[in-house]
Amino acid sequence: MQRDFLGRWLTTLTVSFMPIRPVLQLGNPVLRKKSVKVEDPTARETRDLIQNLADTLSHWRSVTGYGRAIAAPQIGELQRIIFLKLPRAEPWPLINPEIIESSQEKIVVWDACLSFLSIAMQVERHRQVTVRYQNLSGETLQFEAGDEHNVSELLQHEIDHLDGILAIDRVVDVKSICTREEFEKRYRDASPYAVAPATIKS
Repeated sequence: MQRDFLGRWLTTLTVSFMPIRPVLQLGNPVLRKKSVKVEDPTARETRDLIQNLADTLSHWRSVTGYGRAIAAPQIGELQRIIFLKLPRAEPWPLINPEIIESSQEKIVVWDACLSFLSIAMQVERHRQVTVRYQNLSGETLQFEAGDEHNVSELLQHEIDHLDGILAIDRVVDVKSICTREEFEKRYRDASPYAVAPATIKS
């Protein structure tokens, strides 16, 4: 029994001191590379990477007030993994996520990124998407994302990272780009990703 307790304590201690990884910043060429498929979602290496993502996201959220999700390339790992932690929701790792269906209706949202927190911009996203992904058990699942908690635009942002695409590539008007200070002062009250009143039909 004592040995079991010690084992659990050591496991907890190890997890508590998982390294917080640096977040790569705009201009780093790794952010522009395409990530490779994870061949074994159940592997220990996959779990360790997801723990790194969780710890790093938690750290930056506590320091900056930003960060609902993070993608593996942002910490220099070109693996097709993203990790979400929404308020009052369970941690949500998605392995090999892909958008298999998108709505014709699009929206304009405010976007920011841990890889360039000094600026914010308005981008165009599909209002709804269906995402197929694998979990840590290797099961293939599907999720339909819409306006609730802005999950649709968030998933599109993170999956873009896996293909070397950044939010700034999708800016609808360069005049919408503003500093973080101006965004905080003028726009954040509506929400970190405030949906513009008008929608765009394609």
